[in-house]
Amino acid sequence: MLEKRAYLTLLFDFYGGLLTEKQKLIFDLYYQCDLSLGEIAEEQNVSRQAVYDIIKRSENTLEEYEKKLQLVSKFQANKDKLQKALKILDIIEKEKNSTCELDEIRDLINSVVEDNY
Repeated sequence: MLEKRAYLTLLFDFYGGLLTEKQKLIFDLYYQCDLSLGEIAEEQNVSRQAVYDIIKRSENTLEEYEKKLQLVSKFQANKDKLQKALKILDIIEKEKNSTCELDEIRDLINSVVEDNY
């Protein structure tokens, strides 16, 4: 599993467009611009508690979207399959005479393609 901050940023990349404009702005300032609650509160002319509440609500919303749609987990699974295929290609390149690894690569790539269409 990814570190929590990286995971939430990835969720935001996938589902951020579904948040309100205020949630998007606050989330972006906190997670991607690395501003503190106080800095955001001052910039947005709201309380630190309001900023905290918006961030938590945004996190929960993003996690709920992932729970229902699982786009990030599918993306990660496909990325893992492709990384495994690349490792196998490296092995084949070194050995230059392996056919069973080619079948495994074909299966991995087909599983990614079939999952996406």
